[in-house]
Amino acid sequence: MYFGAGFILLYAGGKRDGGEFNHRSIGKKAGVNIETIRYYERRGLIPKPSRRESGYRQYTRETVTRIQFIKRAKELGFSLREILELLSLRLDPATTCGDVKKRAEIKIADIEEKIRILQGMKRALITLTLECKGSGPARECPILEALDTKVGSGEKE
Repeated sequence: MYFGAGFILLYAGGKRDGGEFNHRSIGKKAGVNIETIRYYERRGLIPKPSRRESGYRQYTRETVTRIQFIKRAKELGFSLREILELLSLRLDPATTCGDVKKRAEIKIADIEEKIRILQGMKRALITLTLECKGSGPARECPILEALDTKVGSGEKE
């Protein structure tokens, strides 16, 4: 399975002892900043790293791969809570591909609903901009007047 150029670059160079990474190198390899990595640790999305004798965090290749997974899932619209569920499904031997597909289908429905809402917002803004001549004082602007009007009542709040 091909995961894109970023996945291949993940293993090219920058290797620490035994394939381990410090916080700077993991950030570069995974394409996130250290605060994001620490946030993912606190949320339980990635395991807490072991520490070197010096006290520095020591991350594994598996952690880098997991952060890449999280990034790709976020790009597809999954929330961190949903990503944690997906990661849990991956670990559960009773999980089927159908279980994962169901989660993806739910996300598709969520995205379609958001698109519907955004399209309604766009139509409303188009209507308002068509009513505005673009001249005159702002206090007489139909867009601002519409925003002052209580929705559905026609009266100002």
